[in-house]
Amino acid sequence: MKAILSRWADRALPWLLAHGPRILVIVAGAWLLNKALNKFIEKAVRLAVRGDAHSSPEAERQREDTLIHIFAVTLRIVILTLAVLMLLQELGLMIGPMLAGAGIVGLAFGFGGQYLIRDVIAGLFIILENQYRIGDVVELGAVSGTVEDISLRRTVLRDLDGTVHYVPNGEIKTVSNQSRNFSRVNLDVSVAYGSDIEKVRAAVDRAGRELAEDPQWREFITRAPAFVRVHRLAESAVVVKILGETKPLKQWDVTGELRRRLLDAFAREGIVIPLPQVVVHGGKNKLSDE
Repeated sequence: MKAILSRWADRALPWLLAHGPRILVIVAGAWLLNKALNKFIEKAVRLAVRGDAHSSPEAERQREDTLIHIFAVTLRIVILTLAVLMLLQELGLMIGPMLAGAGIVGLAFGFGGQYLIRDVIAGLFIILENQYRIGDVVELGAVSGTVEDISLRRTVLRDLDGTVHYVPNGEIKTVSNQSRNFSRVNLDVSVAYGSDIEKVRAAVDRAGRELAEDPQWREFITRAPAFVRVHRLAESAVVVKILGETKPLKQWDVTGELRRRLLDAFAREGIVIPLPQVVVHGGKNKLSDE
């Protein structure tokens, strides 16, 4: 037994003296490199990411932490992979055939995982560019709703019916954010032909101004709704355009209240909101005349 241990020690000691320091340098170097680059990534992301006036500090911090986590995990995998390959080579293993086998396996997974990679890359840019956040109301192609969750792979929306939609990030071609920075009251109202347009203008502006000054609503309105123009001459009505600006996500509530106040204002001023009308012209029947 002593002879076996002695022979093992005689072989192991020279190997440890030759390769041990290199192994320690690889392990220590990988650990220090990971720590240093993590610090660099954190500082770079904190400096690079800029919020806007309507973003809460918590929302911006969450976005920064998400980006830092993504970059740090990716970097850790790269460093760990390189360190393991260097250690295997130091242990005397031939890494060439292993890399070739890993390439074949990676190719096989690549065909099946190409959509996953596409989703992850798209999700990274969505978060990096701050295209939308949790709580925003967005349209993603044919699907719209409130954003309930965002990950690198998919976005979760809930529509007005309460239906939850899971949208892969790689399938998103167009993003329409209805709650970014500010929202807008965009209302078309029909009045009867023959109405005094200046009277309509005054009624609309007064209703919008009173709404913006109401203590219950003024904190949601950044620009009072007002008459803009005669927008269209329809078949049975004159359509006027009303525009205003609100805090994000408040445009629907403000527009609903404005409609109610316009009904009251038009009723007081005698302004008629017409019903659709159809005029039928009847011709003489030649056979009956004969």
